[in-house]
Amino acid sequence: MDNFTLEKRQLCDIQGRLFELALKNKLDCPLFIESFMNSKTAAALDDVYDRLQWAGEEYILEELNDEVHGLKKAGTTYSLDVMYWIGYTYRYWHYYTGEHSREIYKIADAKTMSECWLGFHTFDVEMAVDDLKEIYRQKHSPDK
Repeated sequence: MDNFTLEKRQLCDIQGRLFELALKNKLDCPLFIESFMNSKTAAALDDVYDRLQWAGEEYILEELNDEVHGLKKAGTTYSLDVMYWIGYTYRYWHYYTGEHSREIYKIADAKTMSECWLGFHTFDVEMAVDDLKEIYRQKHSPDK
């Protein structure tokens, strides 16, 4: 990506660390991901600039917890590697396509992302996004 600045890479890393932090805090991973991707908190990160982007993952997690009136503990968990990759990839996806978090989640939910991690985490992120979008198109084509 030509316009993939250091700041954008840093924001991808922050979101990856946010997703890791959710696991470290023993949150239900799929529910955390769904809550985050559909939240005002994620929408703020989608903005061109929002103070929340540079607040750090701990503060962002607190903001999300307040917004959803408490994130669910326990339940299904993913590995740290999977959580980081999902968080990083979702943020990169936004910068790559301009799609917002809520739309991205409709294309590739937590289950899809966790199932694709093994095969996709070694891909260039743009290739992974393109493949995730193609999987969605195939699942939702009129002839299915």
